[in-house]
Amino acid sequence: MKKTISIYCTLGPSSLNAKFLKFAEKNKVSLVRLNLSHLTLKNLQENLKYIKKNSKLNICVDTEGAQIRTKTKITKPKLFRKNQSGVIYNKSQKGFALYPSDVFYKIKVGDILDIGFEGLKIKINQKNQDKILFKVLSPGLLEGNKGVHIINRKIKLNYLTDKDLKAIQIAKKYKIKNFALSFTNSCLDIINFKNLLKKENKIYKIETKQAVKNLDKMLKYGNNFLIDRGDLSKDITIESIPLAQRLIISKAKKMNNKNIFIATNFLESMIKNSSPTRAEANDIYNSIEMGCAGIVLAAETAIGKYPMECVTFVNKIIKKYKNKKKKIF
Repeated sequence: MKKTISIYCTLGPSSLNAKFLKFAEKNKVSLVRLNLSHLTLKNLQENLKYIKKNSKLNICVDTEGAQIRTKTKITKPKLFRKNQSGVIYNKSQKGFALYPSDVFYKIKVGDILDIGFEGLKIKINQKNQDKILFKVLSPGLLEGNKGVHIINRKIKLNYLTDKDLKAIQIAKKYKIKNFALSFTNSCLDIINFKNLLKKENKIYKIETKQAVKNLDKMLKYGNNFLIDRGDLSKDITIESIPLAQRLIISKAKKMNNKNIFIATNFLESMIKNSSPTRAEANDIYNSIEMGCAGIVLAAETAIGKYPMECVTFVNKIIKKYKNKKKKIF
C-alpha cells in the first residue's frame, strides 16, 4: 500500500476563493489544478497571482493539448434534434466553429463528430472554404468549449496549442513547478514535453485509445500519469473504462516509480447534492484499492456547490482504506 494517497482539486468559480484555498491547505489537498481549456491567458495570470497570494498550495497548469473543442458565440445551450441541419463556420464570429482554428481545414465530408457529453452526434455532408454543412444523427445540446471527437478516423493535431505555449511562459514567471499534458498519445509527445519543461514535474494524461495502445512504451518515458475517464470514455466507450483503468494501473505496478492518478465523475452527484451516492463511495475506494496514487476532483470542486464537502468525503474514504483492518464501524 502506498504511504500517501493524494487529493488533487480542479479550481474554478466554486473554489477560487481564499476560504477554499485555506481549507485545502489544512485538509491534505496535495495540488490544485488550473484547466487551460476553461481559462483565457489573462484569467490564468490573475488566478496564479491570487492563489500564490492566498495559499502555499502546489499549482498545476493543465494544458489544452491535442483536442478539438467547440467555439461558439451562443451563450445558452442549443438543442439540436435528429435530422436537423446545421452549419460549422470557419470563424466563430459567425456562429458555431471549431478550435483550434486549423481543424476546420482537416474536417472532411463523411466525418462523424461526437460533441460534448449531451449525446449530440453530427455527420458532415458538405464543405467549402467558409462553412461546413452537417446533419444531426443523434440529438443533443451544443455548448461552447466542449470536447469534439471524430468517430470515424483520426486527424493529426499539434501536441500543444499556441495558447498552451504562451501559458507555460506565464506560469514559469510565477515559478509553477507542475504541468499536465492533456491528450498524451505517444512517446514523442512525452519527449517533446520533457524537452520543453526540463526541471518541472510533469503529468501525462491518458484520455485516448491511442494512449492506451501505446501505454507500454509511454510508461518507460514518464513517471506520472492521469487517467481522464471522461474523454477516454468517448474514445473507447464507457463500458470499457473499468477494464482500461485496471489495465493501466496493473501495468504501472510492475514498474518502479510510476504513479497513476484518476479523474472524472468520482463525486458527480455532489456537484448539486451535499452527500455522495453509494456507487461513488465504492468507486473511490475501489480506485484506491487498485493502487492509484491519487484521486482527482474536477467539476466537483470547480463548479460544484459543495467543493469542501467533496474533499472531506475523499479524505474519509482514504482513512477508511488505511484503517481497513480495524472494525468497519
